Amino acid sequence: MGYIHCCSGLRKCKTFSVKPYDNYIFCELDYLESCPVCGNTVLQLTRLNNNNEISVYRLKNKKARKFFEKIKHYIIAEKTYNYSALNRQQGRFYLYYNEYGVKKKCFSNLSTMTLGKL
Repeated sequence: MGYIHCCSGLRKCKTFSVKPYDNYIFCELDYLESCPVCGNTVLQLTRLNNNNEISVYRLKNKKARKFFEKIKHYIIAEKTYNYSALNRQQGRFYLYYNEYGVKKKCFSNLSTMTLGKL
């Protein structure tokens, strides 16, 4: 699942690998069926040629749907990503300094404080 920029935000969309044609060595298609804000259909084709130049082809609404139907038989596979929370590592980092660079004081152990003792 990739992202397409629409309505001042990144929207989750389906990502497909497309069979390269002409002198392109890599083609990827991002397809957003409908934006949750404006309802537009957005298609973005990203290609890489032999000279390592990237070109982006972007269509909206009726033209996007028509182009997707035309290129559908060139699609190799749909890319899926596993965002499972079980695979993520949990950090145990705690910042001991505040925003001014001064070390924070810990008052959790009140028995060791020596304030007021003579």
